[in-house]
This record gives sequence, structure tokens and C-alpha cells, in this order.
Amino acid sequence: MAHALLQNLWFHHTDNVDLNTITIHHQHVTIHAATTGDRAACPSCGTSSARVHSRYRRRLAHTAAGQRRVVIELQVRRFRCRELSCPRATFVEQAAGLTFRHGRRTQGLHAALQRLALMLAGRAGSRLADTLAVPVSRSTLLRLIRALPERAAATPRVLGIDEFALRKGHNYGTILIDIETRKPVDLLPDRTTSTVARWLAEHPGVEVICRDRSPAFAEAGRLGAPEAVHVADRWHIWSNLAEAVEKTVVQHRALLREPSDNTTATAAAVMENLDLEAASPMEPRTTGRLSDRVREQHAAVHALLDQGIALRVIARQLRLARNTVRRYAHAACADELLVGRWTGRASILDPYKPYLHQRWAEGCTVAHRLFEEVRERGYPGGENVVKVYVAKLRESLPHVPPRKAPSVRDVTTWLTRRPDRLTEGQAQQLKAILARCPALDRTAHHVRAFAELMNNREGRQLDKWIVAVQADDLPALHTFVTGLGQDLDAVTAGLGSVRSSV
Repeated sequence: MAHALLQNLWFHHTDNVDLNTITIHHQHVTIHAATTGDRAACPSCGTSSARVHSRYRRRLAHTAAGQRRVVIELQVRRFRCRELSCPRATFVEQAAGLTFRHGRRTQGLHAALQRLALMLAGRAGSRLADTLAVPVSRSTLLRLIRALPERAAATPRVLGIDEFALRKGHNYGTILIDIETRKPVDLLPDRTTSTVARWLAEHPGVEVICRDRSPAFAEAGRLGAPEAVHVADRWHIWSNLAEAVEKTVVQHRALLREPSDNTTATAAAVMENLDLEAASPMEPRTTGRLSDRVREQHAAVHALLDQGIALRVIARQLRLARNTVRRYAHAACADELLVGRWTGRASILDPYKPYLHQRWAEGCTVAHRLFEEVRERGYPGGENVVKVYVAKLRESLPHVPPRKAPSVRDVTTWLTRRPDRLTEGQAQQLKAILARCPALDRTAHHVRAFAELMNNREGRQLDKWIVAVQADDLPALHTFVTGLGQDLDAVTAGLGSVRSSV
């Protein structure tokens, strides 16, 4: 009873295999079985043979059981082919539904791994297979995908044609896509008219061709599928319009920067009255390494004097000169030692401070650059003096850099983007630029009108838009309109159709 149950559990899909024993290990299960058929057919000539040449064991990985790997050790036979003209002298029998030639997995596990690879591909599929106790590498899963036979693609009714780069700027190919299913149909080795036209002629039945405005693809469609309707792709149309807008922005790039004002002079005047000194010239310093050291040593000397220790001994303990200890002993407080000839002296940098203030107000806050500039103007001191003064400026008057002027690409993006997708700052900058530049303002108006025409599928209104652009003095848009006129039917169909290659 138990043997019949196990036989049906493991080998229900084949009739010529008999289960012998099952060995359960810690990490895997081994099933010992043997084929029972009395004859087998030669895979080359199909001749049935019963002459056994030899026997050997095959190890086949199978689906897991109880989170343990399952291995089938199957004893198979090698037969002699009786057909003298057959190129095979011997061949190995295959168990239908269980084995296949050169396979190290059962047919069931092989099919399951193929489905797993199609759903998750390499890395993710490998991790899931390991969790299911069927360890397999990502490379093996990818090989299983590549070994699957390709389905014969039917000729699509709506065909998308576009180019792709094999090596950008040098070699290009052509990709053909079924627009209705969004699946690739074929890849062509180049983008020439003859290659695309030949493919269209060999695959009749294409009714609509979605393409960019390339003359080569347009001519290929007319030659290979003369009855097909051409539809210009909306993404490429909008991309061509964006290129024309960018050329217009380049022509007026001088107006992108905000007009200069007197903020620099005002900031420089404020900095002239800025007092960066923490104390008056005749007051002792209260901070700094020198001040801290003098105060500590003065306190230590007086503490030892209060204990009745002599000056010579104090000098030896503190490792100070006796004259220094004597000076500390005669000073009632440390402030008397911190006021001297070095306080209140004019700095070697004073004649150049107005220039530093002006450059700081203009936005130059790099100490090394400021040092190079004042040295060219005759400053004889070192760079460290300038660094210290710039540090004081940075603490007392933090620099607020002026807003950077938007680039040509930024303005082009703002003009060709939906207004509700602009940030508040971008919208304000664009509004100020359009107020300064009437040509860009008119360009923005034409771009918005074209966007409404395209979004509302109003391809028949294209002629009115073209007339409005031609009446305006915008050379880049005139070039764009001329290009539309060379492929007007396809462009009109593209703007009024829901079909597109993207």
C-alpha cells in the first residue's frame, strides 16, 4: 500500500519507471528508481531496439519536498541501434514525462524554473528558488529564458517605427513595435529606407504606421506599405518644438538675468561702518590663546605665592623664566599684562579693507582669492592676516549670494512644461523673464496653444496655429513650421489620433 502511494506520488506522470527505495537525509531526499520498459526508439532513425548495451545511473534534481532538496537516482539503459545505416551505434532511453536528453533536472522542475525565470528573471528568481529549496544560479535562469523558442509574431495592424543606437553617433538600428499590444515585433540592423521598406513589403497587412518625422521612414512607408496611413509620433513633434523654443531662448539669453541694481554699493556702504573689533584699542583682550595662557599662568603664580613659595622655586615648577614670574607677581591682575604697545596698533590691512568690503558685497567670499586681489594692489602682508579678517566678516555679516540667473535649458523646460508642475519660485522667475522679453512671451503663448491643440486631439486646427506663428517674428518657430509642412498629413493625423509610438 505504502509503495503504491509513493510510486503514484513521485512517478504519476510516467509509466515505465519503478520506485525502489527512498533515503531521507538531513538536507535532501534521494529516490532510487529504475526504468522498466523492454525496448526504446532511436532518437535519430526512430528504430525500436531491445538490445541492451549497458546501464548507468542518472542523478536528476526534482521539486522539493518538506523544504528538502529531492534527487532522483534513476537507473537507465543504453541500447544498440539495429539500423545499420543509422549514424548512432548506441543510444540512451528516455523516460517520458520525466527525463530529456542531457538534462540534469526532471521535466517538471525544468518547466517550473522556466516559468520562474520568465516572471522574476535572474537575481530575484535565484533568491526565490533558493528559498524553495531548489538552488539555481541567476545565469542558469537566464539561459533557460534564452532557450525558449521564439513565438512567431503576427504582422501588426498598427506598427510603430523608431531608431535606436547600437553605438550613439555611429551605428543605429530600427525597432518595430506593435502599438496595440505594446510589444516589440522585430529589430532591423540599420535605419535605411531600403531595409525598412523591404520588411514592410515582406509583411503585408500594416494599416497604420506610427513614426517620427524622419524622411527615411516616411519614404520606406510609402514604398513598402503604400496603402498605410502615416501618423507622426506626438513625442517627436513636441521634442522638435522644444528644440525650436530653445533656439529662441538662446537668441534672448541676455535678458534671462535680472537687471542689476545698487544693492552692491548699498551693502559696501553698510560694511564701511561695521565695527569688527570686540573691544576698544586700549582695553585688554578677553579671548584668544595668548589671553587664556596669560590668565592661567598669572593665577598659578599667585596661588604659589600665597603658599609662601619663593620666585625661584615657582619658576622651576612652572618652567617659566624668573623675570616672567616676577612680572606676574608684581601685576595685581592679568588685565595689566594684556594691555601693552601691541594693543590698538593699526593693521597692515587697514588701507585695503574698503576694497575687501566692496568685493564681499559683490559676492566674493573666498579668502585666498581676496588675498591675491589685494596683493596685486600693493598689499605687503601675508595671507593669514586676510584669512583672519575674512573670518570676522563671515561671522559678523553672513554673505547672502545673489540668485543665479536661470540657464537656457531651465527656461526652455519651464516654457514647455505644464504650468501646474512648476514650483512657485520657477513660476515667478518665468513671469519676470516674460515681462522683460516680449519675444519669449509670444513664444510661450504659441507653445501653450500648441499644447492645447495636441492634448485635445485637435489636429484639424493645426493650419490656424501655423498661420498665427507665421504672422509673428520668431525665426526658430518659422523653421519648425516649415518642417511640419513637409509632412503635414502625418503630423495632422498624429495630433488628432490616440495612437503614438510612446
